[in-house]
Amino acid sequence: MIHTLDLLDRAPRVIASFLLETSEGPVVLETGPESRFETLAQALREKGYAPQDVRHVFVTHIHLDHAGAAWRFAEHGATVYAHPKGAPHLIDPSKLWASASRIYGDQMEQLWGRMGYVPQAQVRALEDRERVKIGGFTIEALDTPGHASHHHAYRIDSALIAGDVAGVRIGRGPVLPPCPPPDIHIETWQQSLARLRGLGLETLYLTHFGPVSEVREHLAALEARLLDWADWMRRRLKAGKTREQIVPEFEAYVTDELHAAGLSDEEVREYEYADPAWMSVDGLMRYWTKHRPEAVARVS
Repeated sequence: MIHTLDLLDRAPRVIASFLLETSEGPVVLETGPESRFETLAQALREKGYAPQDVRHVFVTHIHLDHAGAAWRFAEHGATVYAHPKGAPHLIDPSKLWASASRIYGDQMEQLWGRMGYVPQAQVRALEDRERVKIGGFTIEALDTPGHASHHHAYRIDSALIAGDVAGVRIGRGPVLPPCPPPDIHIETWQQSLARLRGLGLETLYLTHFGPVSEVREHLAALEARLLDWADWMRRRLKAGKTREQIVPEFEAYVTDELHAAGLSDEEVREYEYADPAWMSVDGLMRYWTKHRPEAVARVS
């Protein structure tokens, strides 16, 4: 059975961790940031486990809201499973933290906690479609880039621990595509979504936030909004707008979308914590200027 554990990151329903109960003990999929480790530890205790009982930890990718606390489980002897491109950053997270520090500055510790590393012997890089059998369950790694080049989703029977490839959807709200830099690639993300549609999945478990059962409708809505956001950005760049002009305009665009879906200001804040609009500006701008510069070149 898969349990959704709310890490209560600034608000409910922002970051989830997932607990898989097996005959060989608990398995954690997605750890959240190190700043929320004690909340995760308490959630595990409420299910009858201590953090040191966890021998297997799977992270979809190494962004700090998904894998920042992996090293805390490694301290207790757990093996951490990750994408081959992400695994080196668990062993030596200095570049990852330096990059995040440039963005978050003096908010780093409050948001993400402390930096730690996972010993190389405790990191296992999984190839696409590689399977790990634990206590009667088979966990299959699926290479699903688009949000990040080092992204795995993990299939367990007809369920998928989806990370960010299946988007952000909180409560009764719509699904949004998290588009932070540096790896956003629209066409690759579409290919990953096509792959997920072909798996016959019954449930998606979103790190932001929780289970989704209407899989095909959810993935279709995600792809439509991803293409809409990308085109919105293309038109602003084509018009010569700067980042300083685009950020408030895009924040208002997303807020209006969420209010149009009937969400309250409090629910909109949950989305902003989970998927900050300004980060999607940076990611989508980088996509167009790096991968499709001819599409945003101004005609003189």
